[in-house]
Amino acid sequence: MNNLKTVALLGFMSALVALIAYEFNGGFVVPMLFVVGLNVVAYFFSDKMAIAATRAKPVADHELPQVYSIVSNLTARTGMPMPKIYLIDSPQPNAFATGRNPKHAAVAVTTGILQMLNTAELEGVLAHELAHVSNRDILISSIAAMMAGALTIFARMAFWFGGGSRSRENPLGAIIGLASLILAPIAAILIRTAISRTREFQADHTGAEITGSPLQLASALEKISAGTERIPMAVNPATSQLFIANPLKAVRGQGMMSLLSTHPPVEDRIQRLTEMAQGLR
Repeated sequence: MNNLKTVALLGFMSALVALIAYEFNGGFVVPMLFVVGLNVVAYFFSDKMAIAATRAKPVADHELPQVYSIVSNLTARTGMPMPKIYLIDSPQPNAFATGRNPKHAAVAVTTGILQMLNTAELEGVLAHELAHVSNRDILISSIAAMMAGALTIFARMAFWFGGGSRSRENPLGAIIGLASLILAPIAAILIRTAISRTREFQADHTGAEITGSPLQLASALEKISAGTERIPMAVNPATSQLFIANPLKAVRGQGMMSLLSTHPPVEDRIQRLTEMAQGLR
């Protein structure tokens, strides 16, 4: 169901891009190439960019033997290659994974998560992060970002340049252009964050399948959620969606609309995992 939702959201966003592009009679080609180029670079260097942005440091197996042992067992179970392991010096309990494919993956954990979770809970979190890699979520988010960027640029072009001959022939062209300027970026944000939430749900599900114990991830999410609410963490907002829980909760609070959140409510995630453990999902 999560994968179907992702496909549907990407399809809807693609339709919006195609509709606006149609209005330009080919005038969209140059800005589209620019958007694609930026996101191709981001896709291929996503691991290096995320590691640099979070100031994560590489660690050897003797420095984090527990994490290496868990990840080694999980990758052996799934047939994935061993990812690079990084440590973030932060008391906030959190973790993320990045990399365009399993061969170029990296998993980072904070010092706080190692102190707060037991071994079973940590295994659930690391399985969730490996699920992001195996599910190709970096590719999916890159495609979503590319189309969101295209929607925003096209909307601005439609407003400032009239959107091509079709719009100029339409007496309502100015109104359509203004509506596109306002609504297209909002639609892009809503769809992109919705895709991010579906990928989190899917990573929870896949990670729980890997470990065979959904409740250990549910327990970990409960602790992580409490930790992120009271312990701040200095993170670039652009990389916050990578983490298993929003690392900016303690800074921004929880007053934001749920539709603008890149992460589903932790209560919903725990409920789904509990139902999965009970055989209801």
